[in-house]
Amino acid sequence: MSILAAASALTLIAGLAGCSTSAGGGGDADTIRLLIAQPQAGAADILKSEFEKETGKTVDLTVVPYDQIQTKAVLDVQSGANQYDAVVYWYTGVGALADAGALADITDWINSDIDADDFIKSIYDPYTLYDGKRYGLPLDGDTHVLFYNKDILARNGVEVPTTWDEYQTAAATITANEGANGVYGSAELGAKSAFNIGSTFFNRLATFSSTPIDSQFPDLSTPEALAAAQSMLDAAPAALPTPLEIGFEQALPQFLAGNVGMMEFWTDLGVFAQDPTQSKIVDKWGVAPLPVGPKGQVSGALDAGWAIGISPHAADKALAEQFVKFATSAATNELLVTTSGSGVDPTRTSTLESAKYQAFAPEVSKVAAQVLPQAEPWPTGPKAPEMIAALSDNLALMLQGNLTPEDALAKTTEAWNALK
Repeated sequence: MSILAAASALTLIAGLAGCSTSAGGGGDADTIRLLIAQPQAGAADILKSEFEKETGKTVDLTVVPYDQIQTKAVLDVQSGANQYDAVVYWYTGVGALADAGALADITDWINSDIDADDFIKSIYDPYTLYDGKRYGLPLDGDTHVLFYNKDILARNGVEVPTTWDEYQTAAATITANEGANGVYGSAELGAKSAFNIGSTFFNRLATFSSTPIDSQFPDLSTPEALAAAQSMLDAAPAALPTPLEIGFEQALPQFLAGNVGMMEFWTDLGVFAQDPTQSKIVDKWGVAPLPVGPKGQVSGALDAGWAIGISPHAADKALAEQFVKFATSAATNELLVTTSGSGVDPTRTSTLESAKYQAFAPEVSKVAAQVLPQAEPWPTGPKAPEMIAALSDNLALMLQGNLTPEDALAKTTEAWNALK
């Protein structure tokens, strides 16, 4: 996920209808019409340039805010407009999009023409599978890791935390010592949008739990789920004020300015932290796996994350397949993860093991290799968008002090049951 593009996306959501050079339904035999979200705009430009150079075909981009992808893809098919041949979708929407008929079943094509064994197993099924069929291929393997400011931790005498209790203690120590000077122990993404408060919760659910998260209906009644929610609440007082108002677009500049000790974030933060044109912490940052709970293990959540599927009414199915195969290939994944500004993380084991990736992002690549194969999914069933929205609403009420962690999870489960 491109954190700079994503920050731009949230400011555009209220008014942006999307930018496109598309001429409408019908398409052109030499043009692939791609619907893609703003956080992936950097990757889209690279894919367009490389595919056009390699094939002589044209890629026509329609870029929209991330929360419009599902609506636009479904409306395009159900209205008969048929303006898009391929769709880059947030993986949690795979069930909803497939159920609405907005994605083609590409199972047989994948089985016959795609090297799927190289996809990281923790990513492949959540991104692509619904009701036993495949509806896309992974493009961007997003997860969070723990970034930290070496100087802040050192001068406060705290170690890089390996457990959430240690994290809480370290953050509280830093804020107590330096909060009056505008330096805080952590930045908690608590803004009421899925990519923020949802990521903060699922990071903890994944690392507190000793069993896999059910991508169709996560169990929020477990002690581990309660501990995850409680951990969010406990961390808030020592975090950059005020978590409910902190999204990635607020947290990012504070971390790069040297005002935050620790932050859960997407792996491409490492690239920006080493860029002296936008960072005051060059060579002063480190990265580690997320802390874990008492029974948990090194893991993470599939926060954000994008796949690409084909419209059932693509103007040229063969061309759409050619583009999807190119965009998700091992060579393209390596290119994207080693290009600044793409915002793309590994989706393939070969990329994690790539010498080029390891040289491009030496610290981050080591941690990504530990975390991505163990990463846990968010809901991906047909009602996933509504489920995630209900969870975000109730977690926000918890951070406001209007719900206890127990009540927030109970109300979320009640809302989820009503969607069955």
